[in-house]
Amino acid sequence: MNAYEEYMKQMVVPMRAELTNAGFEELTTEEEVNDFMEKAEGTSLVVINSVCGCAAGLARPAAVQASMNEHAPDRLVTVFAGQDREATEAMRAWMPEFEPSSPSMALLKGNKVVHFVHRHEIEGHDLGAIIANLTAAFDEHCQ
Repeated sequence: MNAYEEYMKQMVVPMRAELTNAGFEELTTEEEVNDFMEKAEGTSLVVINSVCGCAAGLARPAAVQASMNEHAPDRLVTVFAGQDREATEAMRAWMPEFEPSSPSMALLKGNKVVHFVHRHEIEGHDLGAIIANLTAAFDEHCQ
């Protein structure tokens, strides 16, 4: 591992922890993603995490707060774009109808996407609006 890779690995520790401390399961390999998706039941929120500012200030806080909604997904999982590349590519392969964007969030029923939040629906938007977007989807699909 070169110095840059080591630096990035250390830099993203709190970015990973923000979600894992809130109950998100981190999927870091292609095998973990495929195993999760092949066995997926009920509802799941998938957060495609990122090092960008809109992930830090908007996506991760919105995902954490929305997951506390009365109606919430059964499972919370995350992959980290730019860090766990194979896992991220594998997750995106399960969602071919959606243009790759980081950060982004997908609400699944089984392994099918029923709601997707693209980066352009996160970046530049109000935190409350992103939370409302997610909780409305949870209220519709997670009962």
